[in-house]
Amino acid sequence: MRHDEALSLLSSARASALSDIATLGGELAGIAAATADSNIDDEHDPEGTTVAFERAQLATVLDQAQLRLVQIDEADARLRAGRFGWCERCSAPIGDERLSAIPTARLCIACASR
Repeated sequence: MRHDEALSLLSSARASALSDIATLGGELAGIAAATADSNIDDEHDPEGTTVAFERAQLATVLDQAQLRLVQIDEADARLRAGRFGWCERCSAPIGDERLSAIPTARLCIACASR
């Protein structure tokens, strides 16, 4: 994969992760603000999911988006250091198709399959 292609992929992935983080953070803040002054007894609500469950679910998805951003930044550092696209275990090249699908891949297919 050419350097400019990899840079474009990572830049796009980074923008997507940042957008997700902003959206999820806003949703989480909205839930917190909506429930701050209420006396919700969501533990005993017969209507379904609880506010606490929704908050925990959103927090988990936000954590995953933040981890994705860290992985993208690490891949960007590998690109700048000239190590992007090389397996960290066996030093073989990681295929372009794999990098296109998972730009943060650190392992080739063979090593990832082990």
